[in-house]
Amino acid sequence: MEWHISDAQSLGIIDREIGDHVFSPAEYEIVRRVIYATADFEYKSLIGFSEQALQAGAAALAARTTIVVDVPMVQVGIAPLIQTTFANPVYCSMEAITRPQKERTRAAWGIETLARRYPEGIFVVGQAQTALTTLVELIEAEEIRPALVIGTPSGFVDVDVAKGRLNDSLVPHIRIEGRKGSAVVAVAIVNGLVDLAWQAYGQETNTAMS
Repeated sequence: MEWHISDAQSLGIIDREIGDHVFSPAEYEIVRRVIYATADFEYKSLIGFSEQALQAGAAALAARTTIVVDVPMVQVGIAPLIQTTFANPVYCSMEAITRPQKERTRAAWGIETLARRYPEGIFVVGQAQTALTTLVELIEAEEIRPALVIGTPSGFVDVDVAKGRLNDSLVPHIRIEGRKGSAVVAVAIVNGLVDLAWQAYGQETNTAMS
């Protein structure tokens, strides 16, 4: 990501206001990206990382693992950086060609279709709580084993339950606790993770491509 003087000033303000924290340097980079994107310091206490989440996610990105997202806003937000770094395929659940099913949302049905197609993919659910619930159910049934799940949807009905079940799973994940969250948060997390992964693996990837 290209940072400008105003960005640096903003990040400096964030660093001063956050103060002491318990995050690792890599986790903190993700946290400050989320706060920068939202201007909401509450995310400092809402964001949760499973053990080895960032390492697993970075390795999966470097391996050009397929990325599945729930809504077009996430796809549009992450595509430019993905295209200029690891060039992972990115698919959106809303564009998955599936047969209609009355009891389920389009996002939930689409994410299930893509999850079965890419069971070890990277899944980013930024907005659709139903998509996260569907994903968690597939994980609990051991039908898929994602490389990483990023779950940040907001909501009032059962969204905290879905996030709690994600936390209980053994799958590497990054989540936003409680009711808060958005596609903007998901994009900030993915782009931060891509930058971290590119620092770690970019040179190897460039060498392999040349």
